[in-house]
Amino acid sequence: MQIPHDTRRALDVVVALVNTAAEADHPDGLADLGSLRAFVREYDISDVGELGARDLAGVRTVRGKFAQVFAAPTARAAASLINELVATAGTTPQLTDHDGYDWHVHYFAPGASLGDHLAADGGMALAFIVVAGEQERLRRCEAPDCRRAFVDLSRNRSRRYCDSRTCGNRLHVAAYRARRKEADAGPADHSEQEQVVHAGQQQQGADHP
Repeated sequence: MQIPHDTRRALDVVVALVNTAAEADHPDGLADLGSLRAFVREYDISDVGELGARDLAGVRTVRGKFAQVFAAPTARAAASLINELVATAGTTPQLTDHDGYDWHVHYFAPGASLGDHLAADGGMALAFIVVAGEQERLRRCEAPDCRRAFVDLSRNRSRRYCDSRTCGNRLHVAAYRARRKEADAGPADHSEQEQVVHAGQQQQGADHP
């Protein structure tokens, strides 16, 4: 699947944001303003002013909306959520070549809050996926103890885990060990069954002299 660089980058931010949500095994990745500032730095989000409590609350709200898009059962449901996101953000497409980057499109309005910024650019990136008929690529990891979001960009839409080197390998190793354990236990179980059958036959012979 061919995705423009800017759209791919926006999708990376969307996925990262969704995955900051608190889960059973890890705390909220946006617990305070410090963690929000760290997120902005890590993903090199441009045109961000001084951040405050309203920004933190706004970004958490957008995070929840993005999570709903990943959970949407149909493309129509996803489209409805995305339309709401970009409308609320006041999307204003504009060409820019800031900070040495080639010409690309920003969808957030000048002076937009960080929440609106993420909602506009992230919402339009998600819209690209839906328009391409690829909504099913917005997935959650299938590992039983992991629900991290990811975008499946594999050629045949076969990716099942958020990271094949962690969740994927871990489950493959567990499955391999389970098969080995079953194989190792098999002959012993079979021998035990034969002993039970043999003992039963002997008992039947004793009952019928």
